[in-house]
Parts: sequence; structure tokens; C-alpha cells
Amino acid sequence: MMQLYPAIDLKGGKIVRLRQGDLAQATEYVVDAKAVAREFALAGATTVHVVDLDKAFSQGEFIDAIPSPNIKAITEIKSDLDHAPHGRVKLQLGGGIRSLAAIEKWLNYGVDRVVLGTLAAMNPALVREACRQFPGQIALGLDARNGKVATEGWTHTTNINAEELATYYEDVGVAAIIYTDIERDGMLSGPNLAALAGLVARVKTPVIASGGVSSLQDLQNLRDQLPQLDGVISGRAIYEGKIDLKAAIHVLNAPPAAKAKKNA
Repeated sequence: MMQLYPAIDLKGGKIVRLRQGDLAQATEYVVDAKAVAREFALAGATTVHVVDLDKAFSQGEFIDAIPSPNIKAITEIKSDLDHAPHGRVKLQLGGGIRSLAAIEKWLNYGVDRVVLGTLAAMNPALVREACRQFPGQIALGLDARNGKVATEGWTHTTNINAEELATYYEDVGVAAIIYTDIERDGMLSGPNLAALAGLVARVKTPVIASGGVSSLQDLQNLRDQLPQLDGVISGRAIYEGKIDLKAAIHVLNAPPAAKAKKNA
């Protein structure tokens, strides 16, 4: 069964969505973050994906010493999800988590899984140690621009191939790989099926697709063409009414459409 991970991106405690990870192209949604999380839970989401954009774009060696302006919003979301009407909903958090201390802090807050992106490219030893200390609670965030890994809130593109980095972590116990195509993120232009197909063919770790989903048809395409996927993250399409969350969950829960038989 493929999961739908509705996304909440936070900047200054407010929900925003970026285009291609560009802060200059941010759309702010005048909604209460915890109320949105509650709506996601009521619609049937089992995990909500949250990104702390303020920390994601932070740089420097003292990043952990600077409190996030989103802590209040994240903890309120967490509380609402813990007491969701249909049962507890999990919270997956990414954005600027770059040390074991930061990982432990968020897990102590009750976050179910943390997403490591910049660390995956810049400090593999720390990621391996995190997987050892916190089994089942570490996801790998692979944010790719033209197949190359981007770091520090996507402001820096490395020469590291995203697929090769994913295979490097196959044996360390990563719970999931979240693959984001930066060029498609927030653009409502459809997911990068070719890149996702290449990734799922190379790894056994569960893969979550992110970036570009704009319609129920996009979700059907992912379900039918890439049934190996663990799930799909969607944000802007939900906020702008292009995807109904209940319908999206139903689509992903349906069995893949049977492929037409070739004529003999």
C-alpha cells in the first residue's frame, strides 16, 4: 500500500510553499498549521511530513545554538496529531537537522522520524551513527538538481550523484529515502518518473517521491508505473485544491492498474 504524505512547510511559524526551493518564490498560506494538520488527520493521513525551512536555510557551525522560530508550531502540530480523532498520526520532520544532538532533541519532542539531507552528503559517518543510535527513525533526504545532490536548503549543488549516494546508505538501516526533484518541486508539473524509476531499481530501501505532483492522474501514474514506491509527498497541490486528500489516499490505496497484454 502506497502512502500519501501531506506536507507542511514552515517559515516563521507560518505555512509556505516554495517553487524549486527558492525563498524568493514563496507562497504564504493564511492558515493555522495545527488546524491544517488536524484536517490532514481527519482526511485519513497516517503520517504528516513537516519541513522547518528556517533551519533548512541556516548555515554555519553554530546552527544548533539558534532556536528555530517554528518550534512552537511543530510541537502544536505534534500534539494535535497525537490526539487525532481516528487515532494517532505520525510526524516526519526535516530541515536543518545536522547533528546527533539535534536529532535527539526532535525525537525527544516526540517526532517519529527525522529526515537528514545535508548531513547525508557532507557527513556520512554521522548519518551512520544516527542510524545506529536511532534505528527506524532516520530517513535520508535526497534533494536532486539534474541528478546531483543539493544541500543547505538547496542553495548548494554538489557533484554527488543522487542514485550513488542512495546506494552508499543501503546497509546502514535508513528507514526511507525521500527523493525530491528540485526542478519540479512546487511547480505542479508532474513527478520525474524516469529519475524515480532509476532510483527504485537500484535500492531496496523504501523510496518516497516528492516534487511535481499536481493531480490525481499523477498519483495514478506513480501507483501504476512505480508500485515499488513507499509513498508520495504532496503540498501545493493540496493547498490549492488541485488534489482532494481523501481522494488521493484512495487512489494510492487502490491496486495498480493491470497492464495491457501485448499481442502475440
